[in-house]
Amino acid sequence: MLEKFTLTVPQNVYCGKGTLDKLPELLRQKKLKNIAIIVDKTVSTLDVYKKLNNKLKLEFNIKQFTDVPPEPTDEQVKKVADSVMEFDTEVIVAIGGGSVMDSAKFISVMLTNPDFYVDLTDKEKIVNRPIPLICIPTSAGTGSEATPNAIILIPKKQVKVGVVHNYFLPSDVILDPLMTKSLPKAVTAATGLDAFCHCIETYISKKTNPFARLFGLEGIKLINKYLKTAYDNPDDMEAREGMAIAAFYGGVAITSSSTVAIHALSYPLGGSYNIPHGISNAVLLPYVMEYNMDAIEDSIPALCDAMGLDNKDLNIKEKGEWLVKEIFALCEYLNIPKSIVQFGVKSEDLDRLAASASEVRRLLDQNPKQMSLEDIKSIYIQLL
Repeated sequence: MLEKFTLTVPQNVYCGKGTLDKLPELLRQKKLKNIAIIVDKTVSTLDVYKKLNNKLKLEFNIKQFTDVPPEPTDEQVKKVADSVMEFDTEVIVAIGGGSVMDSAKFISVMLTNPDFYVDLTDKEKIVNRPIPLICIPTSAGTGSEATPNAIILIPKKQVKVGVVHNYFLPSDVILDPLMTKSLPKAVTAATGLDAFCHCIETYISKKTNPFARLFGLEGIKLINKYLKTAYDNPDDMEAREGMAIAAFYGGVAITSSSTVAIHALSYPLGGSYNIPHGISNAVLLPYVMEYNMDAIEDSIPALCDAMGLDNKDLNIKEKGEWLVKEIFALCEYLNIPKSIVQFGVKSEDLDRLAASASEVRRLLDQNPKQMSLEDIKSIYIQLL
């Protein structure tokens, strides 16, 4: 018999080329006037955003905030929140990647829960509903627009922390592939593989369930079909839309299930060396999957099918080897770094990194195969 499981998703999701134009109508429906737009600084310079901003100014009170840095710390998010609090904000519109959307989640909750401001990891201080949050992702990777999860960097602890609360879930989402068109190739690659991690980790997690497997597998199929095209040809809107949907599917799968060891080992790398989240996940992806292969035999056939395996005559071991080889090849095609040395990681750092990763029990406990401290360290060694 299956364990109990839950699927929680945003109230409304608007998808397709040009759906950004839906935003003014959506705000009218909500009868909200004072709008804080938390937007990625680069995105704020794009024509597509400027046109939207000019249109909104005609009928709403707009305040724009562009000072969310990549991989923000808790203090940096609080600083943005201080500015947002000075404006009589009724709704937050987050336009950007994971860092912008996650920061907006924290801020939307801080506005109605002042005690939460003190410690952004203390979920017990979240008691009141947040102000409405509308998310418009500009990358196809984090899936933050679909989840009640938010990641924050805590420099004092040298880790990134994932905070999960239902009040972090956006009220509305707009998936417009035009918003991802200007992504640099390297960001398309890293965010696309972040989405791949979400889809495959939730599929093999001990918390997996029919919802997670449905969305995770469909996400993998879309990524297998469209990621290379989006990487090679940024103007291909079919590929961009396919990746936007895949990233959203990965977020839905996280909501129902959980990520596992890839993310657990990724957090200390991001926390100590400021490695972008998508890159640290992508570097770890093939090695952690290789480690897990003998514990996920029931999942291997479906995963191979989703990745386009033609030879159905292979046995399970051979299929597992093929799958790992395909993942390594995908990372190589997308020019993902093969080593973490370039980020300043040294061999003498590995004991500390392994110890830090071993404390991410929320994710490691859901990994299909138990990981000892030495197992974790051996994977980091491979990355050197």
